[in-house]
Amino acid sequence: MLKRLRFALASASLLFVSAVHAADNPNTDMVLLTENFPPYNMAKNGKNFAQGENIDGIATDIVREIFKRADITYSLTLRFPWERVYKLALENPGYGAFVMARLPDREKLFKWVGPIGPDDWIMLAKADSKITLQSLDDARKYKIGAYKGDAIATTLAKQGLKPVVVLRDQDNAKKLVNGQIDLWATGDPAGRYLARQEGVIGLKTVLRFNSAELYLALNKDVPDETVAKLQAALDQMRQEGKVDEIMSKYL
Repeated sequence: MLKRLRFALASASLLFVSAVHAADNPNTDMVLLTENFPPYNMAKNGKNFAQGENIDGIATDIVREIFKRADITYSLTLRFPWERVYKLALENPGYGAFVMARLPDREKLFKWVGPIGPDDWIMLAKADSKITLQSLDDARKYKIGAYKGDAIATTLAKQGLKPVVVLRDQDNAKKLVNGQIDLWATGDPAGRYLARQEGVIGLKTVLRFNSAELYLALNKDVPDETVAKLQAALDQMRQEGKVDEIMSKYL
């Protein structure tokens, strides 16, 4: 009986892995991955897995239009956590991930299409907080919440600020209100959007410490010709005002 149970569990696990692998590798030119990062990309059902038309957001709509204009087929899957999405795009030819901050230490790891949109880095505090900051150095004495694997968290850690990380950035909104953290290092507009979803409003910005641009990051093996076609499509969209039109739907 025990052997049959082990066999059944192993078979079920294999089927699950095979199904996930198949979902990421359909018969398309490219496999695109994203995460829940409102308002840029998000599952319509609010869960941490979605595919195709069950994903929306500013970046999702922009990427769909880019690939349509470039006449390149793709699959689109939203996954969790971001670290897994990043690793898959980094290691698998024909894969891409969005939206990703284009940082110096990532520059040579991917090929880039963008920018798709801005992502300012800010420190949020409760509405009644007495904290005032002039620089990141001023934040060292406070407990800072951040999102695991995110560029903001990575940058803070490199500068020795030791952020307390969570697997879902929106969890930091309630941690901030409940006093579990003093500051929330997040993106703008993403952080405020996530906070509203959690019923948290009135947070105040006590520091704006970086301005980043978000991109579609492609595996290094994607042909330069493909990257150029995608970039040309995005540039055309921006000239026509299509990018601004899509953003206005969400902001």
